[in-house]
Formats: sequence, C-alpha cells, structure tokens
Amino acid sequence: MDIRKVRFIEPGAPPYRRTPLNLFVYDRYIRNPSIGLMTLATIVHRSITDTLMYSESISKVRWDDCLDADVVFIGMFTFAAPRGYEIADEIRRQSGAVVVIGGLHATMCPEEAAAHADYVLLGEGDETILRLLDALQADEEPAFAGVAHMDTDGTFHSTGMPAPPHDIDTIPDRYLVWNYRKMAGHNTLWGQVHASRGCPHNCDYCSLVRLYGHRVRTRSPQNVVEDIRRCIAFHDEGRHRISTVLWLTDDNFFADRPWALAVLDAIIESGIDYRFTIQARYEVGFDDEMLERLARAGFVELALGIEFIDDDAFREFHKRSTKSGIERAIANIRAHGLRVRGLFIFGAQSNRPGVGKAVARFAMDNGIQGILLQSMYFIPGTPAFEQYKDELLHTDWEKCVGNVVHRPRNISARQLQREIIECSKTYYSWRRLLSALVHERGIDRVLFLGEFFWQMSERARMRCELPALPDD
Repeated sequence: MDIRKVRFIEPGAPPYRRTPLNLFVYDRYIRNPSIGLMTLATIVHRSITDTLMYSESISKVRWDDCLDADVVFIGMFTFAAPRGYEIADEIRRQSGAVVVIGGLHATMCPEEAAAHADYVLLGEGDETILRLLDALQADEEPAFAGVAHMDTDGTFHSTGMPAPPHDIDTIPDRYLVWNYRKMAGHNTLWGQVHASRGCPHNCDYCSLVRLYGHRVRTRSPQNVVEDIRRCIAFHDEGRHRISTVLWLTDDNFFADRPWALAVLDAIIESGIDYRFTIQARYEVGFDDEMLERLARAGFVELALGIEFIDDDAFREFHKRSTKSGIERAIANIRAHGLRVRGLFIFGAQSNRPGVGKAVARFAMDNGIQGILLQSMYFIPGTPAFEQYKDELLHTDWEKCVGNVVHRPRNISARQLQREIIECSKTYYSWRRLLSALVHERGIDRVLFLGEFFWQMSERARMRCELPALPDD
C-alpha cells in the first residue's frame, strides 16, 4: 500500500468538552496530551510529512480527516480503552485505513486490543513503528518483535515484546497535536517533559515497569534542557499564565542518581528561570545533596508516592516503606524549602472504616500541600492482578479513574468509596481553602484553589458510582 497520510488519536474518557470548568478543573474534560504518543507522531513525521495527532484530552477529533488517512494509530491508557475500541471499530467500519492500537493497556492486554485493530504495537514503539509502516508499504506481514494481530477466525498471533529502545532523545513536536498550541494557554494544562524510562523496582501493582522494563534509560542532560526550553516557549510565548509550572513526568527520575544530578546541573547552568515539579519515591527525602540541587534548579514541589500510611499495607505489597520513614523524609524535604504533594492509594486489605479521615489527618499533620487519591485497580499482567483477580467487581476499564473496583477484606467496596470521598472532603474543606487564600504564597493559592474545585468535581463523580458498588 502507498502510505501518504498518518493520523494519531488519543481517546478521551470522557472526551474534551468546552466548559468554564476547564479554567479551574483538570482531568474532567481537559487533560495534558500523551507525551508518548506525541513522540511516536514526531518519529513518523520525519518520514511521512502528512502526520497529525488528535487528543480528545484537549479537542474534538476531525473525523473526516481521520477517515481519509492511510494508517491510524490509537494510543491509550487503561481508563480510556473502551473509548479507544469504540473509535477503532468505527474507523474500520467507515474507512479503509489500517488501524493500529498501542500504548500501555494494549501492551498489557494485546489479545483484547487485537479484536478491535488490524495490528497491535507492543511496547514503546520508538524503534518499531517505522518498521511496521515499512512492512505495510511493502504489503508484507510484520515479522519482527513488537507486533500482534488477530486472524478473521479469532486466532491471536504475537511476535513478542521488542527490546526497549536505547536512544530516547527524541524531542516531541508539540505542534503536531491538533489545537494544542491554542489550548496550551489554559492554566489547568502544565508543560510536561519526560526525561527517562524504566524503573529498577518491581511494585506488585505497577504496570509501567512491565512496559518500560527495569533497566533505566535516560536522555542526555542537554537534550532534556532543550526539551524544557521548547516546552516553556510552547506554553508561555505570547501569553500571560498564572500557573507557570513544568512537570517532569518520569516515574523514577532519581533511579540513576549521577544522571539526575547532571540534569539538575544542566538546568541550573542553562539559566532557565522557571518552576518545576516532579514525581519521586520518598527515599529522596534523605538525600540532602539532591534536595539542595532541586531547590537551586527551580523545583518547588515533589509529588511523593506515599501510597499507604500503615505498615501492614506496605508488607502486603512487598514494599520496604514505613510510615515513620515517610514522615522523616517529608520533614527533611520541607526543611529544604520544597513542597510535598502526597499520592495515596486506597484498597489494601488492612483498610478499615475511618481510613479516609486517617489519610487526610496524616497529610495535614505532615504539612503536605496537596493530595491525589486513587483506589487500587488491577491490570492483567501484574502480580497484583493475579493475586486479587477473584476479588474484582468487574473489568470495566473506564471505571479505573479512582473508583473502587474490588472487594477488600475489612471494608465493603461502597464504604471504601465513601472513605475516599471523605478524605478529599476533609483535606479540601472550605476552612482550609480560606486558610490557603489568606496565608499561602501567590502560586500556592492558585494551586490550592484549582485543586479544591477539581476535588469537588471528583467527589461528585464518585458519589454517582456509589449505588453500583456492593455494601457487604
């Protein structure tokens, strides 16, 4: 086949909708587009000029344009899988485009994805996506690792996972995303840069390590700095934005300590004057040199994967974390002038009624300045899925956005959902909002205000799910 036009689609769950809420509330009808899919679009664009990406996180898709494409790539996370399959089925029904599904969920559930696509692209795709297009151009079946498909009789075929790409220095071209430049002025959309892949740890419930592997692969420090420059210009040039914050989205930026220090030094030497936030394991709180370097480079916040607040839960998932260790780490991080955002997971077997207020109290007592709450969900291919699959209420993937999806031992599913709601309500109370507006610094006021309305929206969504959850 002659491939002249390629389109990428990131499904939304729910899709983008124009509403005043988008000015204050992130993750309801507006989200940051996927950097991973954007990177693949950038790689393809080098060979095929007519390449464009649509993200339902920020705009509606021009369907006439996609139906006219030769190849359509759909990349999706678990919560957006049902919407992704709906899009794939409709494109296959209405056009002759070759439909390829990829991303985290498709890699973890390739047979499920193959029922809705001509091909499934497994793994990261940086080094296999052009090989797949070459095979299609030559009218050949792809025979290299990293591709799966299903015959018309339902027989599933897979060539297995590809080796992880070593060179990940591709800077994503954000201008390839339809409507992104226009939407990037929203204060609810922060710039994002991904600087490394892979994690040496093996958390039972983590699916990302199954995608990226245990070997940490890094971009060169100067490449990261150049991406940061371009990202800041893309979001801020010609605009006045209140929340000028850039998020380094690495799952474990500090896994390669010498490299992490080199990146921070490169940011400092570049003279870039900006605010940054980054995800981290709590152990970074014991590394004074790293914390000092973070503060000098302009980092204002660490999003700590605290996850649980009782040691029984850590032991359940074979983690070495302890509540007391986390508290000491938080205190030291704050002593270096950095804010802490806490990422918490509900659904451990040790959870009991009252866990919601306990998590909120832990966050407030330790000076945590923002919280993200997630009920445990289980993706096929992870050890946690095998361990808890008999306790799952369903595999309705679009519910995996914070809702309870399993039956814990010591609390009903409905009560656990109430506990998450109570935690959010306790932490993001009207009294705490007033206190933040009076006492916090300017940017912290803005952030807390946005989070307050976002959490209010999340609680409303979660309450709607309560009747469907068992209360026994």
